[in-house]
Amino acid sequence: MPGLCKSCGSKDGDELRVGIISDTHGVLHPRVSEVFAGVDYIIHAGDVGGDEILRALRRIAPVTHVEGNIDDGSGYNVARVTLGGVRFLVTHILPRPSDPEKHVVKALEREPADVVVFGHSHLPHDEIVDGIRYFNPASAGPRRFDYPTSVGVFECGAGNLAGEHVALDERSVAALKKRMNQMR
Repeated sequence: MPGLCKSCGSKDGDELRVGIISDTHGVLHPRVSEVFAGVDYIIHAGDVGGDEILRALRRIAPVTHVEGNIDDGSGYNVARVTLGGVRFLVTHILPRPSDPEKHVVKALEREPADVVVFGHSHLPHDEIVDGIRYFNPASAGPRRFDYPTSVGVFECGAGNLAGEHVALDERSVAALKKRMNQMR
């Protein structure tokens, strides 16, 4: 008999859509609610910028988040959530998948994860290192330099894990390609 996920209410084996967001800095891009329509769960990787952002996201779906360095946190805390059988570890500051900060290494030694979601750099990243997928959705808040404004959407469950970046404006389509995986 399948169990029920206490966080999102889905049954084991169900396919779940998970919205991945970071670095909103107190501004929720108007397209986020459109892109996240129908997601079962949202992960926010820090620099939220206020409780009103979390309240707005919770009107869409349940949320797991970490505080970033602008949220009166260090940016080095971690949270965990398992969705559709996929183990997510969430932190704000990584900074590089090839050389993660000690707090991430220690967290992974204590308990493995399939995906590490991180933020802070505002740069999009999607890379597998030593069997772990490292994913930074880039910033969904105010535009910075020529970086993209984007979020991520994952489909997970039943042995499937697919994720992608979704540009929140037309300019960000090219910026995603230009800036992807620069944190090696």
